[in-house]
Amino acid sequence: MSDEIRQRTLLIEKNTLSQYAQLCENTKGRKRYEDEDPVRTAYQRDRDRIIHSSSFRRLKHKTQVFLSPEGDHYRTRLTHTLEVSQIARTIARALALNEDLIEAVSLGHDLGHTPFGHAGERALDSVYEGGFRHFEQSLRVVDRLEKNGEGLNLTYEVRDGILCHTTGKEADTLEGRLVKTADKIAYINHDIDDAIRARVICNEDIPLEIRKVLGQTKSNRINSLVTSVINNTVSDVGMDSEVKAAFKELTDFMFKNVYTNPVCKGEEKKAESLIIELYNYFCSHPDELPDLYKPIAENEGAHRASCDFVASMSDIYVLRVYNKLFIPSGWNESLDF
Repeated sequence: MSDEIRQRTLLIEKNTLSQYAQLCENTKGRKRYEDEDPVRTAYQRDRDRIIHSSSFRRLKHKTQVFLSPEGDHYRTRLTHTLEVSQIARTIARALALNEDLIEAVSLGHDLGHTPFGHAGERALDSVYEGGFRHFEQSLRVVDRLEKNGEGLNLTYEVRDGILCHTTGKEADTLEGRLVKTADKIAYINHDIDDAIRARVICNEDIPLEIRKVLGQTKSNRINSLVTSVINNTVSDVGMDSEVKAAFKELTDFMFKNVYTNPVCKGEEKKAESLIIELYNYFCSHPDELPDLYKPIAENEGAHRASCDFVASMSDIYVLRVYNKLFIPSGWNESLDF
């Protein structure tokens, strides 16, 4: 089959995208050479590989802010990821940037996140030698752990965007840098929505000066932030000073009233203890690790393999494994008369 369809897409990119966009034809490529797909560009293939990965599916049972919420309408790590993708693609389209690249980075940015949200991240960071950061683990997932240890062999630009979506080094591409902003816009606003649903705060608790600038509702706030980014981004991500200041104040408000609120975080110490206990158990019993992680234990050490395994777990699976290992089961006596 010819590559006419893919070439047509590459030509559309070249003729329509901004001078600041990352064209797929200019990718730095993959770690391992692969023949091109006849239909999809390299960034489209990366997006599809992420969507079809096991790690992506597990995000549906990983905590965003509220630990293992029982209500149907609270965000999980998966719904957060989809909201980031939607916001990032809206900005990318308005700025004539590469939507396929920005979507792939958005969908892959949290693949390495731990169970129980940042509580799980803190727990592994406290015990794993060298520390644990979810953005580094996300890159490890796509490079080393997915596809039964082969990795997804993604392009440089997608891998770079995943690694640089939070603190530290900025992504090489404008698309990657925009995902970092879209991530923050998404989580601040949907976390407000969840906190209001949980009656931790009400909308009127948000300082009036912030609401005057960004708007009274979640939709208004996101629209104000996205519009400001679009209007102030050229070769790098921008935001006008008034909106930027209000957004910082809103972020500070959330850290003070939600992210450190004992009502939201009261169970996190238990979650951290549970994660640490599992990690230590598998460090001491590497023979009980699943087959995927045994070669890692042999080649990189039991601590690395245990960290990978525990970080991969969903909230539900953590509890299941913990119960199996540490909670005694009742004796199932045969009722023979």
